[in-house]
Amino acid sequence: MAKSAQSYVRGSTVKFYEWLEREGAGLPEGPPIWICGDCHYGNLGPVANSRDDVAVQIRDLDQAVVGNPVHDVVRLALSLASAARGFDLPGATTASMVERIVDGYQAALTADRRPDDDQPPTIEGLVRASRRRNWEILARERIKDVSPEIPLGKHFWPLLADERRALAELVSSDPVRDLVTQLQSRPTDAGIELLDAAYWVKGCSSLGRLRYAVLLAVGEGKRRELCLIDIKEAMRAAAPRAVDAHMPKDNGERVVQAARALSPYLGERMRPSAVLGTSVFVRELRPQDLKLELGHLDVDEALCVARFLAGVVGRAHARQMELEDRRRWAAELSRNTSKSLDAPSWLWRSVVELLAQHEAAYLDHCRRYANVVA
Repeated sequence: MAKSAQSYVRGSTVKFYEWLEREGAGLPEGPPIWICGDCHYGNLGPVANSRDDVAVQIRDLDQAVVGNPVHDVVRLALSLASAARGFDLPGATTASMVERIVDGYQAALTADRRPDDDQPPTIEGLVRASRRRNWEILARERIKDVSPEIPLGKHFWPLLADERRALAELVSSDPVRDLVTQLQSRPTDAGIELLDAAYWVKGCSSLGRLRYAVLLAVGEGKRRELCLIDIKEAMRAAAPRAVDAHMPKDNGERVVQAARALSPYLGERMRPSAVLGTSVFVRELRPQDLKLELGHLDVDEALCVARFLAGVVGRAHARQMELEDRRRWAAELSRNTSKSLDAPSWLWRSVVELLAQHEAAYLDHCRRYANVVA
């Protein structure tokens, strides 16, 4: 998080919701639907479904709740505004990006166009790269080798005996069998063998939590395929939920249900479960799944990316609403615009306040962890 202001913004979800609790009373109230809860641009990117179709969708649903959709809009705008500052783009460009975010999101609420119809070059290139990827590339990235074992070291730690037994039991369960045999290339009655497993040290998401990588073999002979399973503890969401929201009490079930509503390609590849009495969600990592990392963008590309990503979020929200609800919500978002900015004043105010607060918090974070980074 100390590497850049962008990284800090992406990793400081709780700080965003602390601001929301203090200052969020003036935000519009949208229809209660599943929201990402941590909708920064890094949590969007290409994902594949069980047929290897690829689309840009939300990729991380840990914080997902039934809540106010405007929270996703503000969080996305903050992350893109922070990126614009990191690219040293003019402040006027940030204002224009906020306008494009509102425009793209509103258009997605009512339009019938496919989300990839207007991909900017940055996104189009990422999707092309995603479609070319295969198991060998995924294996070398994640486990550093294509051999059927997980190398222990900095990123993978050995399991305790009870963890290994619990994972073996999980892998043999019907939900996991259904998960790993749903690809077209794998017969539903294929044999499944647990080849290796390890605790996965994977950034902030594994600190103090259960996180496992499991390597499986599916099928036999020439039809034998390797697959890598990610098992992650489902924590209670920090994002505020709507009053009287109906959500599963189990956090693993919450994450999976949210994924199926917001990101169908990803949601069909996830299952809720438990390991040693702890709620988890299970998904197979596919080679096509990529995180969106923005390199330096010029002004025109930054505006196009902002509009496109807002459209991705808008479609994720829109598929949960009836047409009239979508139209009312789109109209609500247009209120309180000014002559100088073709975007709601509440959104611009939120972005400015959040940028200032996160910049100060980031510098303090760097001061405290300077020795670690150095």
